[in-house]
Amino acid sequence: MIYEAGEDSFLLRKYVKELVGEGEKVLELGAGSGILAEAAAENKAEVTASDIDDEAVEFLKKKKINAVKSNLFENIKGRFDWIIFNPPYLPLDEREELESRKATTGGKKGSEILERALENAREYLNKNGKILIVVSSLTGNVEKLFKKFKFKFKKLGEKKEFFETLIVYLLS
Repeated sequence: MIYEAGEDSFLLRKYVKELVGEGEKVLELGAGSGILAEAAAENKAEVTASDIDDEAVEFLKKKKINAVKSNLFENIKGRFDWIIFNPPYLPLDEREELESRKATTGGKKGSEILERALENAREYLNKNGKILIVVSSLTGNVEKLFKKFKFKFKKLGEKKEFFETLIVYLLS
């Protein structure tokens, strides 16, 4: 299942367009439909997109995006100036269909996939590399996670939706 871009992706794309520069190396984790990878490529960045879903990886390749099948950093090689991630960030809802949960549910609390990514992210960042992520007010205390893994962080923007607030963070 390919994650279709929604308000979270559109909000994060705004900052990708503003911050990612020409010639920079970019990794998009969980690329889904690829709109963030495309935004970075439009800025003439060198982009690698990854997704755990075979259909998404094939879709990205058809769009001429360098794509790799990977569960987070499992099959990723090299270091990047930017890691861009719109993770599954909602807490588990047993009523949601299993297939849909893959794209939306970040674990029991909502933050477990993000935590796994942050745990290994430094190994894939260049010296002054940064991370752009979007999360939900329902995800839990993500700032506590940022501190746990010793990231400096800045809230870049947020957007209120009907049942949550979407928040974009810059980590360094």
